[in-house]
Amino acid sequence: MIFKRRDPKPTLRAMAEFLWPRGGWTRAFHYVRHRMKRLPDSPERIARGIWAGVFTSFTPFYGLHFVIAALLAKLMKGNVLAALMGTFFGNPLTYVPIGVMALQTGHFVLGSRFTEGDHRSFGGKFADAGADLWWNLRAIFTDAHMDWSGIVVFIEQVFYPYLIGGILPGIFFASLSYYVMVPLLRAYQKRRKGMIKAKFEALKQKTAHKADAKRKVD
Repeated sequence: MIFKRRDPKPTLRAMAEFLWPRGGWTRAFHYVRHRMKRLPDSPERIARGIWAGVFTSFTPFYGLHFVIAALLAKLMKGNVLAALMGTFFGNPLTYVPIGVMALQTGHFVLGSRFTEGDHRSFGGKFADAGADLWWNLRAIFTDAHMDWSGIVVFIEQVFYPYLIGGILPGIFFASLSYYVMVPLLRAYQKRRKGMIKAKFEALKQKTAHKADAKRKVD
């Protein structure tokens, strides 16, 4: 295939680079920011896309953030590519504080609390839900009885509070990103247009000088 790597990346290396990109997350952040600035769109549309991406990072729909951010950007008439880049607000370095913030806010709003029933921790509830999904998938093709207890606990104590609790901090950080990025993008695009215009004028003058020199020689 044309775009296939000559040296396939080992699975462990791919996982390691997902958690810690080559060059570090600081370099990755600067790269994403640089790409956002160079998007060929208005500052407002790009910022609306960023809003959609950042907000989506506060939702519990892991694995679907790109899809949700793109759809949200479409509804908001924002830049879809900026929305996809904006989802990088959620990364292995921020998932834990985002999750803690969303869960605490959600349980506070709902008036509930996270309980470690049967000595099951936060990670244990994730594991129980995954085990139920796998067991019930097998039960479709066997005589085993389906068990949804782990999934019910997960939805009630993790997923639903996370979904509700992520709305307020999601709106706050997404709106903060919007109002910070609009003037920055506007200033960058104005500066870039000035630089392009200056280069064009310099090229124009250089061409004129060459034409004058040629006429004098002739």
